[in-house]
Amino acid sequence: MPFPQSFLDELIARSDIVDVVGSYVTLQAKGGNYWACCPFHNEKTPSFSVAPDKQFYYCFGCHKGGGVINFVMEMENLSYGDAVRFLAKRANIPVPEDDRSGTEKLRQRILALNRDAARYYYGVLQGPEGAAVQAYLDKRQIRRPIAMKFGMGAAPDSWDALLNAMTQKGYTKKELLDAGLIVQNKKGGFYDRFRNRLILPVIDVRGEVVGFGSRIIGGDGAKYVNTPETLVYSKRRVLYGLNLAKKTKRPNIILCEGNLDVVTLHQAGFDNAVASMGTALTVEQTRLLSRYTKELVLCYDNDSAGQMATKRALELLHNSEFTVKVLRLPNLIVNGESKKQDADDFIKNKGPAAFEALLSGSENGMDFRMAQIAAKYDLKDDQSRIAYAAEVSEELSGLSNAVEREVYTVRAAEAAGLTAEALRLETQRAFKRRIAKERKARERRELNPAITQQPDTRGMRYDNLRSAMAEEGVLRLLLLDDSLFSSVPPLQESDFSSPLLGRVFARLWQMRPCEQSRALAVLGGELTGEEMNHLTAILQKPESMPNAPQALADYIRIIREEKQRREGTGQDLLALARDTYKEKKGYGGKQHE
Repeated sequence: MPFPQSFLDELIARSDIVDVVGSYVTLQAKGGNYWACCPFHNEKTPSFSVAPDKQFYYCFGCHKGGGVINFVMEMENLSYGDAVRFLAKRANIPVPEDDRSGTEKLRQRILALNRDAARYYYGVLQGPEGAAVQAYLDKRQIRRPIAMKFGMGAAPDSWDALLNAMTQKGYTKKELLDAGLIVQNKKGGFYDRFRNRLILPVIDVRGEVVGFGSRIIGGDGAKYVNTPETLVYSKRRVLYGLNLAKKTKRPNIILCEGNLDVVTLHQAGFDNAVASMGTALTVEQTRLLSRYTKELVLCYDNDSAGQMATKRALELLHNSEFTVKVLRLPNLIVNGESKKQDADDFIKNKGPAAFEALLSGSENGMDFRMAQIAAKYDLKDDQSRIAYAAEVSEELSGLSNAVEREVYTVRAAEAAGLTAEALRLETQRAFKRRIAKERKARERRELNPAITQQPDTRGMRYDNLRSAMAEEGVLRLLLLDDSLFSSVPPLQESDFSSPLLGRVFARLWQMRPCEQSRALAVLGGELTGEEMNHLTAILQKPESMPNAPQALADYIRIIREEKQRREGTGQDLLALARDTYKEKKGYGGKQHE
């Protein structure tokens, strides 16, 4: 255990899950639980449940679940130890820091190294070695105050400048490797990852430098290089500039493609701009954004890649809690020629006022998708109009709100010169086909109980479904009522057909008796996120607590029967019946047959 049990008990007692979750999402009381739209995936109808009596959460949509520590781990992208410290700080409880695990110590060490590296790069930019980078910033019209605000720096044109500077501060080569700041060559030597580059520190919403983006200034090499995945940096979970944009007074957040687009927009007064780090918009990033806004404006480049990025983002955000708009940048006319441009180009050529006008007139996501479909067809040609009607009706059928579907159906019909009634009928048919397809898929799942009872994660699939269902029942009963530990006969981890369920049982047995909130707090540091999700899903299944002792005995009997079948011991049925009779009579005292 990385933390004393007494400390964890106090922490859980002073970190009510309703209070903690309620600081991130708006909870509504209903039927003894609290409900909200899930912070882990996009939805409009609440399926995220918080149980105050059991002190755990569970989403019936994406199936994420766990205790209060797991919730903080997910929301803040923290390790188990850092989530504990986060809650301890919130509850004003001193943390026994001497019990940190090796992984958590390394995490803190990498964060400290990144901070010192950012200071080093910043210092280089201020000196003679940073002259080339400063000239590039001047060319891009990025002023010194905004460069300082973003903590920009310069990597010198050297193979080992950072390596030498950081080792002199006491950091090891392994730590530099773990932070992604140096690279090892085939001969075993080391060199700086970033050389002769503009450096853009990536700072998370807590103010920690988690990684770096960079742009080459001269010479050979990739134009853009970012920190690889590390213990503290995951490109799926960060947004460049969000540490600043979260303080904006504007009602929305603008999503851009490039880091320098963000810098230019902030310099022009649009302090609500952010960008992903070389990846399409992810669920984890939308989760971050949902803490600070409910309106997103997509402002990607107007080339084909930008249009595709916009389309993917709209698909991800479809039926989400966000209001989504699309800001379409016009082409730039240079010497009579039309050229694609990004936000940085537009601001420099047209100025902030013109961008503000575009921002005010940005269209919603459905208008953008309809325009994209219409652009594919010659709407003066009859066959093209028929093809357009077929494709746009499929798009319209995805709108669950009937009024919204009607509004856009009329608009789409007008664009193609069709009657609203004709396109309405086509959309209704497409909607019915979609509903029928979803119903058939659901029925196939429901008619095959073996599929519905298997864990969602393939790596945790059950080899023996009958035994696993009983094993789930044992864990569920023990977590729901820790007094039942006295009724459990000696069971071994090896008795379980599922390695995960056996491991959880063994840990619960070590802690017995153990209240559910305490058990989830401990297991949160020992199970993966997927394993904790599965354990919480097990707790959602119905169980008759008035008949708990009998149910427990039946579950254990099934586990033993299935173990004997697996081992092929050939034990006679009389012995098996004798064991079953003992279990039904109960344990804890002298047995009578």
